[in-house]
Amino acid sequence: MLRKAICPGSFDPVTRGHIDIIERAARTFDQVIVAVLTNPRKSPLFTVPERLEMLREATAYMPNVSVMTANGLLVDFAREQGAQAIVKGLRPIQDFEYEWQMGMVNHDLDRDIETYFLMSRNEYSYLSSSIVRELASFGRDTDSLVPPGVAARLRAKFSES
Repeated sequence: MLRKAICPGSFDPVTRGHIDIIERAARTFDQVIVAVLTNPRKSPLFTVPERLEMLREATAYMPNVSVMTANGLLVDFAREQGAQAIVKGLRPIQDFEYEWQMGMVNHDLDRDIETYFLMSRNEYSYLSSSIVRELASFGRDTDSLVPPGVAARLRAKFSES
């Protein structure tokens, strides 16, 4: 049986921490779909097409990874894609409660889809897209925090403002 997983997120922008979780999921599952979600509670810096493009560039070396957009409930998207798993990265403390709640809700909605939590590596434990956006907004270098090409897009985005 093909073991398929969904790695969801807003990826605004994708960070090296995101890529680490995607790589680890790609080593565990036969196929990984990176799902770009829209969060109505957030005001994104990058459009969905821009985020899809950045993710496709950043994951191009992983042959079992594809990138798609997802709307609606994540568990419904996972079911539509034939996935058996949702893979989420967890940073120390700040992510646990919310992600645990979402995992339990998803389990209640579809008991055939498991949620797997991967702990962030130490070097990424503080990293978030919002920190990257803030640093970039002040003209700070983000090359060590994001995949190649993303830092240039951040510089361009903030030079437009």
